[in-house]
Amino acid sequence: MTAPDASVTLFLCGDVMTGRGIDQILAHPSAPDLYEPLVGDAREYVALAEAAHGPLPRRVDAHYVWGVTLAELAARKPHARIVNLETSVTTSENAEPKGINYRMHPANANVLTAVGLDCAVLANNHVLDWGRDGLAETLATLAEHGIRTAGAGDSLERAESPVRIDVAMNRLLVFGIGGPDCGIPPSWSASVSESGVFRIDDFSPASVDRIATLVARFRGDGDLVIASIHWGGNWGYDIPDEHRRFAHALIDRAGVDLVHGHSSHHPRGIELHRGRAILYGCGDFLNDYEGIPDREAFRSDLAFMYFPTLDARSGELLRLEMVPLVIRKFSLQHPSQADREWLFAMMTRECDRLGTSLVEHEGVLRWGRG
Repeated sequence: MTAPDASVTLFLCGDVMTGRGIDQILAHPSAPDLYEPLVGDAREYVALAEAAHGPLPRRVDAHYVWGVTLAELAARKPHARIVNLETSVTTSENAEPKGINYRMHPANANVLTAVGLDCAVLANNHVLDWGRDGLAETLATLAEHGIRTAGAGDSLERAESPVRIDVAMNRLLVFGIGGPDCGIPPSWSASVSESGVFRIDDFSPASVDRIATLVARFRGDGDLVIASIHWGGNWGYDIPDEHRRFAHALIDRAGVDLVHGHSSHHPRGIELHRGRAILYGCGDFLNDYEGIPDREAFRSDLAFMYFPTLDARSGELLRLEMVPLVIRKFSLQHPSQADREWLFAMMTRECDRLGTSLVEHEGVLRWGRG
């Protein structure tokens, strides 16, 4: 039995999308202009949410959107808090011509410090929505607020470098990686002389070797390694075979201890490989989709807080607890009994397909040895 002080508990989640409609109810909303085919004003997303669930407050404080998650974090005291921040933090007006552009006003950055983030992963398909000037302002704003970033930077060297977090008896390295199949334009890739994201071109052995080389360069004795990867489509439960092969290879050949996958707008299944956890898709954690009828069957309003506990010596998964949530009025709340049962049944089904058995325990979904 591993002693309590020889384990590391993390908080992970999927996409945190604090732009667009959510930004409009924060203390310092951005200009609402959008360049989408059907919606030209971000306040329309607020109106849709209000039509579904009643009036929303305006000029909310920094804690509002996190709702009940703050109490869960205070009670569980994870050693590190890591999210995929799928929103540019900028006043830039240089919208990329891609149809969907997320941004949060830099004056609202205290929303991110309110949840105590240790690492914001930026290797995704929205961080350059407002151009490289928008990325530069995002990086500068997050740094000013003490939030470390992985997966994007002012050069390839910076984008490839991990965030280092002191945890328990050792150190955690978080690499942010953008996949080739999640909508990140190849032109967003960082280079020796140009800012951008750490994007891989494919899921080939060469891409595994590239990541393995980085892990070997930065890893010290006793360090734990997370590969936080944005990959795949937004909808559907099937896990592509190439994702499974790539995740297995990251563990087998690159020495990764946990694969933190995101991009899907709803949770996907979890697999254990050689004692390591692969979270194929953590789902949206915050979004402004309330009242939008599209894809209702996938319930993107339902989310999980993921709390994996790793053996600090071996990196193996000791325990995983998943706390269910629902997004209501752009705030994370406890779900109804019916919503919790639906979410648990879905996740149990999808994990069973990957050979991972979960049980309900005191209102959370749980995996643990024995």
